[in-house]
Amino acid sequence: MTKSWSYKKAGVDIRSIKSSHSEISKLLGSTLSLRNGRIGEVITGSGHYAGVIKLRNNDYLALHTDGVGTKVLIAQQYSKFDTVGIDCIAMNVNDLICVGAEPISLVDYIALKKNNPILVKEITKGLVKGSKLSDTPIIGGETAIMPDVIEGYGNKAFDLAASAIGIINKKTNMLNRKIKSGDIIIGLRSSGIHSNGATLARKVLLEKYSLRKKIYKSKRLGDVLLEPTVIYSKAVMDILNNIKSIHGLAHITGGAFTKLPRIGSVGFSIDLPDPPLIFDLIQRTGNISDKEMHRTFNMGYGFVIICPKSQHNNVVSILDEYKIKSDVIGEIFAGSGVKVNGKSVL
Repeated sequence: MTKSWSYKKAGVDIRSIKSSHSEISKLLGSTLSLRNGRIGEVITGSGHYAGVIKLRNNDYLALHTDGVGTKVLIAQQYSKFDTVGIDCIAMNVNDLICVGAEPISLVDYIALKKNNPILVKEITKGLVKGSKLSDTPIIGGETAIMPDVIEGYGNKAFDLAASAIGIINKKTNMLNRKIKSGDIIIGLRSSGIHSNGATLARKVLLEKYSLRKKIYKSKRLGDVLLEPTVIYSKAVMDILNNIKSIHGLAHITGGAFTKLPRIGSVGFSIDLPDPPLIFDLIQRTGNISDKEMHRTFNMGYGFVIICPKSQHNNVVSILDEYKIKSDVIGEIFAGSGVKVNGKSVL
């Protein structure tokens, strides 16, 4: 019988991680009042897609830090390093826009097992491409050589992360918007697994396939898994600046659809079509349940926009300008929880 895989069996226990996050938030909460009454007063701390502080008048600053996860191990095994930088930018700017923040700058952090100028150059190529795709300048960063800390594949071992800031104005501020029953959920299509679930994908697929195996349309598995995360920031900011009644935004990352309640105390009903082939391959190969897939992977949709039905055509018109494909994948209902294809994923 084929082994039945889950994220927990692959080494990532989401429930335990959420417990740790809760403890961390409690500790960090004691610092949130340190700037009260001054520039930098905290509006929202951990628990949302980005932290937000007040500047002057109706202007706010949002901050976020993120990395690429174990996708860097796929890059190391496959010896392809020029795309993970795009993922790194995407994981930061796509989170910033969920609070209505326009990304304005970013600093990166590359940690290496051993100094490797060629590797750093290839990673930086991706960072630069992501920077240009999102109009977010990289204003600095750090490269650290830590042979006793960084593990991976020989001299190719590295980790990659970044911190980004964005500005929120009265027009784009998403913090006080209310999601309403009857709103539609518009899914913006992903390019693949993006930068989440790579641990489970690796455990499942690499037991059976080589990264150089052609799996479909003459594409090698390594290229499919390393397809960079879509950068949605410019399109979404254009939508926020031109359409008033956007009620909610969510980046579908770690935890997939289970994180939707962080943007509203409502019920989310999602109906997904058959997923792109990479997700079908992961599920069949690992004998993974539907619930586990919907709790781990984006399943073909890397971002969602929640708005009234009346705004659907306006939203799609702008997405089309940026060549981002989308579908209506669900609706908000009175109540609570997240249902995907009729079944709870929480």
